[in-house]
Amino acid sequence: MNGFGGTAYDAAGRPLTRPSEPPRIPGRPPLSLAEVLRLPVLAAGAPEVVSGHGQLARPVRWVHITELLDPASFLKGGELVLTTGMPLPEDPALVRRYVDELADVGAAGLVIELVRRYHRPPSELVRACLARDFPLVLLSRTVNFVEVTQVLHSLIVGSQVESLRRAQDVHDTFTALTLRGAGPEEVVDMAAEMSGHPVVLENLVHQAVICGSPGRGVEGALTGWERRSRATPSPDRTGLSGPEDWLVTAVEYRGERWGRLLMLPDGARDPAVGPEDAMVLERTATALTIARLTHHTRWERRAQRTLLLDLVEQRCRSRGEARARAEALGVPVAGRRLMVVLVSPGPGAGETTELEDRLTDELGAAGAAVLVGAVPGDHIGVLLALPAAAPWRPLVERLSRSVRESRPDAVISVGSEVSDLSQTARSFQQAARVADAAVPGTPDKAFHELSDIGLRQLLYALRGDVRLQEFVERQLGRLVDYDERHGTDLLPVLHTFLDAAGNKTVAAKRANLSRQAFYQRLHSVERVLGCDLESGEQRTQLHVALTAFRLLRLSRGPAPS
Repeated sequence: MNGFGGTAYDAAGRPLTRPSEPPRIPGRPPLSLAEVLRLPVLAAGAPEVVSGHGQLARPVRWVHITELLDPASFLKGGELVLTTGMPLPEDPALVRRYVDELADVGAAGLVIELVRRYHRPPSELVRACLARDFPLVLLSRTVNFVEVTQVLHSLIVGSQVESLRRAQDVHDTFTALTLRGAGPEEVVDMAAEMSGHPVVLENLVHQAVICGSPGRGVEGALTGWERRSRATPSPDRTGLSGPEDWLVTAVEYRGERWGRLLMLPDGARDPAVGPEDAMVLERTATALTIARLTHHTRWERRAQRTLLLDLVEQRCRSRGEARARAEALGVPVAGRRLMVVLVSPGPGAGETTELEDRLTDELGAAGAAVLVGAVPGDHIGVLLALPAAAPWRPLVERLSRSVRESRPDAVISVGSEVSDLSQTARSFQQAARVADAAVPGTPDKAFHELSDIGLRQLLYALRGDVRLQEFVERQLGRLVDYDERHGTDLLPVLHTFLDAAGNKTVAAKRANLSRQAFYQRLHSVERVLGCDLESGEQRTQLHVALTAFRLLRLSRGPAPS
């Protein structure tokens, strides 16, 4: 026999009352009416939908068994109403009012059993439901309504419990990240991992500062970012927005909005974002607000550093990803000439964030599209993205002047022009070689480039190589030792002779010695070194060794091998 009334009870006899409104963040979407009708407990009644076919996606949040003429007064929305039809009035007006009240209160649907009072669907009820497009389901076989409520309430309550457990897991995860001082990149990556959707943190000018993408590259998420982001308004609170149905929430700092978090549907996995994702996104925003208090470097600066490092170390998964990331940071690269400039502030430079910010502002004021950030080798890397006709030398000279206002000993070096971001590593390597070869004490230059590398620069760049050091010692070590033991000046004499290209008369005059005295010293050099200074090959070897010897004694010291 069917049960009556709308209340279920637990094992202790306590009523399982439904919350006054659905949980804010369910663990999964509520069961839809279509899913409920497929459950075995209802499928056994051979359900037939006679109206509201387009409403079967309605969520079922509770079940209410009733034989009252005014059940709507006991409902709050989302209930599936079960009835045998016994109390239904014959008056068409009362039937219409019955259906109107159910539809107005937001009931999920009406299920009527055609076993006791009715054996055919009552025509007035069908017409009223069709008029309101309200779901009406007919059961042609007996169904135990109590069993239906037990099954559905177990599923509904179980879903709510799972929701609470899931919410606690999310809370614990982000709390742990906050307590150990996790950086913003890790926080955003965790949001992407937990939701399974790409998550992007952007600033107020629609630059994608951080992008987390679960298990895939970010090219699809960031391509055309600024255009797509501007088409997505910010709702007053966390919610779906824009033509692509992005989930959006604000990120604030000290009471002011400074950016947005956006979760993007991922068509490759699950095109929809749900209420649980809103909870993850809001918790991420809170963690980022706290992280901003402890991570003082501008996050735009961190983003540029990260991208430059990935370009230099060739960690981008594809050309498209590198391009999408650069353009999402406001640096157009399509059809541009690209060049790496390295700023080497020198030993003891310390934190370079202030200098990086100043270079960004200086070059931005000049209308240049740039990425600026610390890169390996204690350099500040600057990636210039230049229009096809724009000269690069005036821009680099301006950069040099700006740097040397505060760092007069800084070395500025440039790599070759490239046409694609995938070639950035080559331009960086060239600029790094130029920087390493820039010899202290050379005539002041605004910047150094590949064409500046001659013999002295090459040897200086190789000063950390043990083989060069051994060569110098093998060629000149005995002469240096002889001068130190006897107080002679044979090494300077040899240097003067070689600088004069082997012209003894010119060399003697430069050394302020008589020709006879100069010749005697050259013979002493030959005797100590066991060499023939008339040999062009031996003179070349000694000249190279002398040049390297002098460079090794410069104050900057040897470079790493």
